[in-house]
Amino acid sequence: MVCRLAAPVVDIVFGFDFGIKRIGIAMGNTLTGQAQPLEVVKAIDNAARFKQIGDLIAQWRPACLVVGEPLHPDGAEHEMTLRCRRFANQLHGRFNLPVHLVDERYSSAVITSRRGEIIDAKAAAIILQQYFDDHANNN
Repeated sequence: MVCRLAAPVVDIVFGFDFGIKRIGIAMGNTLTGQAQPLEVVKAIDNAARFKQIGDLIAQWRPACLVVGEPLHPDGAEHEMTLRCRRFANQLHGRFNLPVHLVDERYSSAVITSRRGEIIDAKAAAIILQQYFDDHANNN
């Protein structure tokens, strides 16, 4: 009798750096636990934004989504905290995928370049990497 080992389940995970003008998107997988910038959505209205996000989700089929949750340095909430939570709820409602919030207070501080498209996707990668690192430490 030959014993076959099951291949490990590898799930794709998307990370989001939500902004009013742009949404940075990163991707990674649960096997490597490494995040990388993927794309920036610059659509002006919600319908176009979610269409672009939906196209990426259809292409990559992530198992879950991670959204950065901005807070003041002392942990207090502000206007963008509520907007990001609303965005996370919309992602869950539209795509029926689990959505996790990750504290993003220090993600933008890691990136020292000027703000722009590449920065948004890199910030999303930092948020997603934090999720992977936190998840690895909890197992």
